[in-house]
Amino acid sequence: MTAPTVETALPLTLPEMGCGTWAWGNQLLWGYDQRMDADLQQVFNHCLSHGVTLFDSGDSYGTGRLNGRSEILLGQFAKDYQGPQRESLCLATKLAAYPWRLTPGSVVKAGAASVQRLGRPIDLVQMHWSTANYLPWQEAPFLDGLMDLVEQGQARAIGLSNFGPRRLKLAHQRFQERGLTIATLQVQYSLLSTYPVTELGLKDLCDELGIRLIAYSPLALGLLTGKYSAPGPYPPGVRGLLFRQLLPKIQPLLDTVAAIAAQRQKTSAQVALNWCLCKGTIPIPGAKTLAQAEQNLGALGWRLDAGEVDDLDRAARGSDRQMVQNIFQSR
Repeated sequence: MTAPTVETALPLTLPEMGCGTWAWGNQLLWGYDQRMDADLQQVFNHCLSHGVTLFDSGDSYGTGRLNGRSEILLGQFAKDYQGPQRESLCLATKLAAYPWRLTPGSVVKAGAASVQRLGRPIDLVQMHWSTANYLPWQEAPFLDGLMDLVEQGQARAIGLSNFGPRRLKLAHQRFQERGLTIATLQVQYSLLSTYPVTELGLKDLCDELGIRLIAYSPLALGLLTGKYSAPGPYPPGVRGLLFRQLLPKIQPLLDTVAAIAAQRQKTSAQVALNWCLCKGTIPIPGAKTLAQAEQNLGALGWRLDAGEVDDLDRAARGSDRQMVQNIFQSR
């Protein structure tokens, strides 16, 4: 099954669904081990060959000495890959708004380091989070640095992450002044995290400005996969603590997802991802194994009907307030 593609205002082709690589190098939350690299390469090859051409990373991905590991792996896998869709590959990365990145030059330097790790220009360079909640004046020089990367040929297109409508409008105006556009905005969005879209109205604004909305964490760290239940067992580490707290509270939503999945002969994860597609977003679920990648791809090629979407919306209204929101999400 091949994912349909969508053209943005810039020379960038985006698929219907992408692949997130937060787990690639993250030991603390996802238990990454370098022995997983062969499995991750299988994930990359399978996704790309089936039209999932967008891989989203970040220069902060990878814990401790493995910082930058996700970008390094993507660069290696892209270099080795010789299969179909090779020319459509879109490597996206997010530059962290660290407190020492206060000038356009510091952002350009960070982007150049990502280019080095990826082994190629960045297809979509993004500001990882809005600084509006604690250092609002940092955003302008950071955005200028992103635009400098494009004008220098180190990046093809620019995106933002965790921006609300107020900050997005300001950024859009700044880009217009230099004759550039914002290609994408990614926010935490799933059946357990509807706040950025429903309460802030981001989808309508993005449509108005010609910006594609990317949904990160569309499976809510795995809570929506149907793999876990309130009695346990839970995943190890920090995720296990969160799951223990949330699973009893979100059971009605999980039951609704499971019922629709059974009727559709799909998995709960596929229903949750398809809901994101029905909302006009590009979900970027992660995958650490070929089986997970194959399951994600099973969300493509069909659509929930309006009644099913309504049922999921109703079930989600109470549950989304239980999920931890990104503290950097601005208004």
